[in-house]
Amino acid sequence: VTIGDPSINPNSQVGEYVNAKDWNALIADKDTLIIDTRNNYENSIGTFKNAINPKTTKFREFPQWLESQKFSEDDKNNKKIAMFCTGGIRCEKASIYMENNGFKNVYQLKGGILNYLKKVDKKNSLWKGECYVFDNRVSVKHKLEQGNFSMCSGCRKPVSMNEKKSKKYEEGVSCPNCHDSLTNYQKERFRMR
Repeated sequence: VTIGDPSINPNSQVGEYVNAKDWNALIADKDTLIIDTRNNYENSIGTFKNAINPKTTKFREFPQWLESQKFSEDDKNNKKIAMFCTGGIRCEKASIYMENNGFKNVYQLKGGILNYLKKVDKKNSLWKGECYVFDNRVSVKHKLEQGNFSMCSGCRKPVSMNEKKSKKYEEGVSCPNCHDSLTNYQKERFRMR
């Protein structure tokens, strides 16, 4: 996972860790900006309430997104920035990047969403939806139970049960996200697999 800046090294610098049990209090504070450092397709199936989605397609886009936000010096000095990601790696790098760009109060969810879903009971959770994971489960819910999403063979994005009802969904071939962008040749090739 790269942010495109070789000076970012989590072995020598990180933002302030917040344990799963303390995370809700931090993100419930009205002076906290919550930033989801994952890519847009991951965010699309679940995130924390009121989290900002940078809508990146790859993590390298995070610095450009940050520059486009035009945060004021007051924001940089006084706002709390709460960052999270799947397992804690991207938000470590993003928090260093933000600190290097003048943000004073940067926090990151220790162990990421997976740790939160494992340790925080669903009834006390501020998480909405499921969490995309990079293995055959595709998504997980609280207590890390397997979620309801599957993987599209055409675009490798998560597919919901509802999207599977679309005429643009063909198992092993396409989903509503990629159906119109795939050529007939690609679809035929996918059907042959």
